[in-house]
Amino acid sequence: MTDARFLRDDGNAALEISGSGPRPAAVTLIGPRARVEARLHGRGRTWRAVLPLRAARWGGPELPLPTGEYRVRIEPGEATDAAPPAASLPLTQLPGLRAGWSDGILHVGPPVDPAYDSGEGQAALERRYATSRQPLENAVFFESFYGRTAGCNPLAIDREIARVAPGVTRYWSVVDLSVRVPDGAVAVVEGSPEWWRARAAARLLVVNDWLRRKFVRKPGQTVLQTWHGTPLKRLALHRPGFDPRRAIAVFRESRRWNVLLAQSPYAARVLSRAYAFRRRPIWVEGYPRNDSLQTDDGAATRRALGIGDEERVLLYAPTWRDDREAIVDFVDAPALARAANAVVLVRGHTRTLLPGEDARGPRVIDVTGYPDTARLLAASDALITDYSSVMFDFAITGKPMYFLVPDLEHYRGELRGFYFDLLEAAPGPVVRSQKDLERAIAEVDPEIFRERYERFRRVFVAREDGRASERVVARILDQGFVDRD
Repeated sequence: MTDARFLRDDGNAALEISGSGPRPAAVTLIGPRARVEARLHGRGRTWRAVLPLRAARWGGPELPLPTGEYRVRIEPGEATDAAPPAASLPLTQLPGLRAGWSDGILHVGPPVDPAYDSGEGQAALERRYATSRQPLENAVFFESFYGRTAGCNPLAIDREIARVAPGVTRYWSVVDLSVRVPDGAVAVVEGSPEWWRARAAARLLVVNDWLRRKFVRKPGQTVLQTWHGTPLKRLALHRPGFDPRRAIAVFRESRRWNVLLAQSPYAARVLSRAYAFRRRPIWVEGYPRNDSLQTDDGAATRRALGIGDEERVLLYAPTWRDDREAIVDFVDAPALARAANAVVLVRGHTRTLLPGEDARGPRVIDVTGYPDTARLLAASDALITDYSSVMFDFAITGKPMYFLVPDLEHYRGELRGFYFDLLEAAPGPVVRSQKDLERAIAEVDPEIFRERYERFRRVFVAREDGRASERVVARILDQGFVDRD
């Protein structure tokens, strides 16, 4: 009979599974976004498998496991005692996370003190936050996609602030400590006392999505809403069907923002109307997240992902769907990799990061959790998308795009609707099935879309010159949102 316990392994959290007899051939902890191989000990009478509750991805540092449920797979080899432990372990506070074991499942959560991780505990922190009168710090509070990643425009702005104003404190809101924050920044886990305090104390908040948790802008605070893409699909007040509760929420949310960043004049017009953002500044400066596309050849990212220099790389990056949690299943990634003789990178929208799990297969790499989308664009030879704003960013590269839209009528007519006709404007083939996609990749000459591609770039990404971060941060400093020193 096997047993389990939590322990500290060189100061880090670990799960130890032990049994009698010969040791198994391998023990693996498998979760939706990470897996860990155990270190095995023992030579006959007893054995131990130590599973670090940490993982490294894409050449980065080892970090605590992402929140989620993990199962243990034991390959017995000659072991006679190789079933996952039946006993339970209560939820335990460990370095960097909390973990519990029950019914053969490891449950991992963020390292928030149980005293605060409850309805009453959070309500008390919210009340303290709402009434706080603490002085503001020369600090920025960054949040990207509700803390699921440390990326997008906030990441690029963080890097520029760190370069030109190193005295500014940089807090990053994260769902757990599996999210890697930039060097020199301070990670604050959502819902923790430190998170509430940092959000109340920072002079500037830089976000790319809605603010949550009863946000109250303190006197002297500024909110820079960078948003996360030029819209094709209808947003906010423009979504199909009138819902008074949604309209109230949109008005309430946009009133929290002081400044809105837009990628282009087109995006500024759409976002200002969709969010009723009137008589307040809109900075049309291009997107900081795309600055690296002017200089990055993608080689470093390919190495981090284990892709050879001569490999062809296709990036599949669909948007999320309002009627499902996980990434759409319109592409059989291993089959596409075989048909196109390419490595297929699968990048789901960040809304599918937590409920979904990594795509796997020969020459398939799931990069949904990769923090910097622009690096993936630079590393890819072509993009396959649908209605995602990644199409506008990828247009900067001039590389081929393909639009796989088997649900076009449903999405356009019922789910969201569009601001312009994708069929008329798409700078690449629009296809309805994987078979047609494979044929387009093999047979369609991208040059036939050259004129349409150039028109697309003029309208949507003309401001993208690699210096958006400099311009945005210069305006932040010039307007005194934070001090340089």
